Amino acid sequence: MKIAIIGCGLRTPLLIHGLGHSDLRETRLVLYDTTPGRASLMASLGEAIAVDTPLQIATASELPEAIKNCSFVISSIRPGGMAARARDERITLECGFAGQETTGPAGFAMAYRTIPIAIKHARLVEQIAPNAWIINFTNPAGIITQAISSRTGARVVGICDTPAELFFRISLALGRPLEDVQCDYLGLNHLGWVSAIRVRKRDGQMQDVTGRVLNDDAVLRSLYPAELFSPDLIRGLELIPTEYLYFYYSQRAARANQLSAGVTRGEELLALNQRIFDELESNVRRNDLAAALQTYRAYLNRRNASYMHLEGSGKSAFAGEDVDWDPFAATTGYHRIAVETILALRASEPRRIVLNIRNGEAIQGLEPEDVVEVPCLVDRSGPRAIGGATLPKQAEALVMSVKNYERLTIQAAIPQDRTTARLALFANPIIADWELAGNCVDRLLGAG
Repeated sequence: MKIAIIGCGLRTPLLIHGLGHSDLRETRLVLYDTTPGRASLMASLGEAIAVDTPLQIATASELPEAIKNCSFVISSIRPGGMAARARDERITLECGFAGQETTGPAGFAMAYRTIPIAIKHARLVEQIAPNAWIINFTNPAGIITQAISSRTGARVVGICDTPAELFFRISLALGRPLEDVQCDYLGLNHLGWVSAIRVRKRDGQMQDVTGRVLNDDAVLRSLYPAELFSPDLIRGLELIPTEYLYFYYSQRAARANQLSAGVTRGEELLALNQRIFDELESNVRRNDLAAALQTYRAYLNRRNASYMHLEGSGKSAFAGEDVDWDPFAATTGYHRIAVETILALRASEPRRIVLNIRNGEAIQGLEPEDVVEVPCLVDRSGPRAIGGATLPKQAEALVMSVKNYERLTIQAAIPQDRTTARLALFANPIIADWELAGNCVDRLLGAG
């Protein structure tokens, strides 16, 4: 079986570890990136990570070469690199909004420049590897997956570790194994909620503990990497939001914390990433792969430990002590959800995974072709959403508004239409102001 990774960013070694240490056998992994030397660097690290596994790693100099004969194409592209994210978030902050690459104006800019490239790649997959599944990592994952799904015939699912991370934190808070906790979940990518929680009793029956969780302040506060939501808000919603709802529920606080820190997450990651790439390249040139892996682990620990702290409390990623644990062993993460999805799409028995897929009848009120983030049963025939859910009233208006924004963003991005771009950003509930939308579009996309 052949798998391609398109876009070899700093998640690639994690993906290689996940693939190499999975139940997949006789797998050939091909890496492709437009940045000179990037695929080769990741292949060198990958060889060290997968040294005792059957995974075979190669690089491709051209995209068709990487895609040809693939069973799966993992898309993780970032047009413009981290510098573009940092620029988007800084402009967004100056325009009056929190800078975040998947929500608000910065998320719009990321989608606008990425959609045409993602569609081009998907059409190539459709042409030369028509039976392959595209596993879309590329952010904003929901919009990109919908663009591919609605504008090409390629088979695609979108993945994100945010729901799985929340489920894991809930299991930790309850002191129960993850396999004994079941969460009802629905929404869009980076706009989802847990609506019910059940735990397995000794007799094997599932017991609803939603009320118990909602009424325990300590449990609710333990579910997030920073103080994002007050317990009163969560109880009022009767829903447990994923962390990115913070940018909708507390937009002004998020921006204030960024202003207080004097930096955005993208700017901090730009500095962190440049440093790590320089060190990795130096270690690989010296053939000191042990040092390269140590450097990489330290980077992941620094990045993960600082997640959402800047926006939630104004704390820099460069502050605080280093943590010392093995990020490859994490229970959740992109590498886990990616491998789990690939294994499920090859299995005869269905597995339950939260994915971004076409709505069909999964969430009432949305269009069948809209991409939603919902629990699915997944096997070799593809993903199928579990049941037909109704959006709770306290979430319905926000979901409908954001989905309208996503549709308009796709409509604007394919022809690069500035007029529709402004309309899309105006429709985003974070902005909801025509003049501000125009200002953001002019600055993010370049006046003229």
